[in-house]
Amino acid sequence: MSTACFWFYGRLKDFLRRDQRDQPIRVDFRGRQSIKHLAESLGAPHPEIGRIRVNGEDGTLNTLTQDRDRVELYPIENIRPSAPRFLLDCHLGRLAAHLRMLGFDCLYQNDYEDSAMAEIIQREERILLTRDRRLLMRKVILQGYCLRSPEPREQLLEVIARFGLKDRIQPFHRCLRCNQPLEMIGKDLILDRLEELTRKYFDEFHICPNCKQIYWKGSHYERMRELIEEIGSKD
Repeated sequence: MSTACFWFYGRLKDFLRRDQRDQPIRVDFRGRQSIKHLAESLGAPHPEIGRIRVNGEDGTLNTLTQDRDRVELYPIENIRPSAPRFLLDCHLGRLAAHLRMLGFDCLYQNDYEDSAMAEIIQREERILLTRDRRLLMRKVILQGYCLRSPEPREQLLEVIARFGLKDRIQPFHRCLRCNQPLEMIGKDLILDRLEELTRKYFDEFHICPNCKQIYWKGSHYERMRELIEEIGSKD
């Protein structure tokens, strides 16, 4: 039997039991065990792990743990993907709507199976957003984030901060139903689809080329403004 001591820093402590935080965690193991395997056995998904130090030297998730190793794990730094594209698990429908409302590319269905999500992530190189840390531990997941809050508005603020999205918001840009970019459309082309008051008070319209949903600066727009103001008030 071999033994190593693991230290977790910063946000990685969120994945530990309260009695394990702020102290070394002794891990007993047999055979050839990677840092990834042992860290995840303690609850920390590998996409959340950044710098790794082993006995004062740089290591990796694939480094094999040796007897009496001191392993220090730091959270991955906040990154700004050049073209953020997300995949949300089946419990995050309201977060998906919020992100689409702000113009971000989000795939979401309420009946995704884990295997299907893993295939999409591999094929399209999307960032997984989930509260299921076990899903985040799948080997094929290279980029992902485990949401801490159960509240959609708080989840949105987490994602904005984690991926540096604050200055990349493009409201009124994406369909809330099916994620497609919207296109402008002349009012005269959709008059028969508009309610009387909408025809009277609004002149600028957008349409989803996929599902044909029509958008104007009504209630959705006001909710966008509220979200943007809330985001802007956060440091």
